Amino acid sequence: MTTDQNLMLYAKLAGFRLVVLANRFGCDSGFSLELHDRLVEGLDAAIARIQVMIALERRVLTGEHEFAEYQLQGETEIFGRFTINLLDDLEIDDDTREYRINGGNWINALTADDNGIDIAYPELVALTEEQLGSLVPIVEEITRETGIPVHAAHAVCGGRSQG
Repeated sequence: MTTDQNLMLYAKLAGFRLVVLANRFGCDSGFSLELHDRLVEGLDAAIARIQVMIALERRVLTGEHEFAEYQLQGETEIFGRFTINLLDDLEIDDDTREYRINGGNWINALTADDNGIDIAYPELVALTEEQLGSLVPIVEEITRETGIPVHAAHAVCGGRSQG
């Protein structure tokens, strides 16, 4: 991305942050407040990444740091995979048959009994529009305008919520 693109993205993210903070005043439950707070945290993290990329671009343009171009490429790649998770984040390691939720401890997905071995990973179940409430249009607009996906899902294993 160019400096101009990063500045435009920065402005959009800062604007969305203000919209979410204003929308937060209409929350009628603790769950809704939590979703709003997590979205603000995610937007703050995206803004911080953009600020790093802008600083690296400045270093590349002035030639003050010889590795700045490589760092900028790395930051750009990382930002390209950036996602905002409002609830649960699920990581699965297929090699070890383990999973973890929200960066917690790794949990073995293998179970064994008289019937054999079973591998049971949790699934992410998306929140409904009713559960997201007034955040639905904001989340959709963030993804459309910035390209940053916003996920709102619970980790569910065997019919019960994890996390």
